[in-house]
Amino acid sequence: MRSETFLLHGAYDPDTFGGVVNPPVYRASTIVFRDMEDMETRAKAMSTPEGQELWYGRKGTPTTFALQEMLAGLEGGHRSLLVSSGLAACTSAIMAFARTGDHILICDSVYGPTRQFADTVLKRCGVTVTYYDPLIGPGIRELFRPNTTVVFLESPGSQSFEVQDVPGICAEARRRGAKVVMDNTWATPLFFKPFEHGVDVSVHAATKYIVGHSDATMGVITANRETWSTVREYVFAAGLHAGADDVYLAQRGLRTMAVRLERHFRQGVDVAMWLAGRPEVERVLHPALPEAPGHAFWARDYTGASGLFSVVLKPGFSREAFRTFIDSLKLFGLGFSWGGYESLVMPFDPRHERPGCHWPYDGFSFRLHIGLEAREDLIEDLEKALRFLHAR
Repeated sequence: MRSETFLLHGAYDPDTFGGVVNPPVYRASTIVFRDMEDMETRAKAMSTPEGQELWYGRKGTPTTFALQEMLAGLEGGHRSLLVSSGLAACTSAIMAFARTGDHILICDSVYGPTRQFADTVLKRCGVTVTYYDPLIGPGIRELFRPNTTVVFLESPGSQSFEVQDVPGICAEARRRGAKVVMDNTWATPLFFKPFEHGVDVSVHAATKYIVGHSDATMGVITANRETWSTVREYVFAAGLHAGADDVYLAQRGLRTMAVRLERHFRQGVDVAMWLAGRPEVERVLHPALPEAPGHAFWARDYTGASGLFSVVLKPGFSREAFRTFIDSLKLFGLGFSWGGYESLVMPFDPRHERPGCHWPYDGFSFRLHIGLEAREDLIEDLEKALRFLHAR
């Protein structure tokens, strides 16, 4: 079954809920057992690595189980778990494997809050972190130490959008017994299948394209069979879970993700190409464009692109002119996050978060999320705002 069809007819079985198409919301904390035998039987089932029972609300309900099964099947993993946010998914996947005295490798272009977690919490826990060049590929072998246990990659990278050689990195990690965790939020399970390329654990900010409507926060951790028990043990021990209403919103959004992403992909490339031809623009960092860093890996391993990319302006514009440009945009909201139906803009400078970043540009930079509005209106909005760069 192709992914687009699986989204509609995959793991959900209407007969389970009396013919209801969408699994209903189960808001539950306490689960009452019929008797002692029932409680002991469920306890025995929950003690196994594959155990999935109504036991206590924090460990899942039928609403949770249905979405977890759908996401695992969609991404090609063994099982999935839902947590409260994308950041919780990233940090939990690392903590499940990292121990005091370990060394881990993290790509230099990782999501800023994940990096902050590594520089603070992991440091306090006695875990050493080395940030690697996202374009290093199999050359990552030179960075491994005898105590390297985890490689965390995000492809394409946050803000700078380098696409990594995921199979090459995974092959080197496997030779050294390290687990590979990948933040696959940008591509979604539709445009990149991490487990087919050697990844052990995939994480997503379901807040983005899975929810798709900017009205819920949630994270997903999907593991292969080998790592599943370790991930599950940590998530349950840490008391992580996602709220029932957020799960329902993600379940609803997932149904239309393929349709939405097709438009995000098409419009994102069109707007990126238009911007690449503007005289004010130095570089457009969109993985689907041939000049983008790691484009060859995107063309080889990915089946599409989402609507998120970055733009670097040519040097010479004043800070006041840049601020006026951003503030003049009418259809691009100035806000964090992305992946919803709406277009967004966010200025950035990677050197603020990445001290060792080799950022070769002097002009101002901003990230765009291309939403579902008419492409022509988005381009017109950008064109009008760009005029303020010259006016200032």
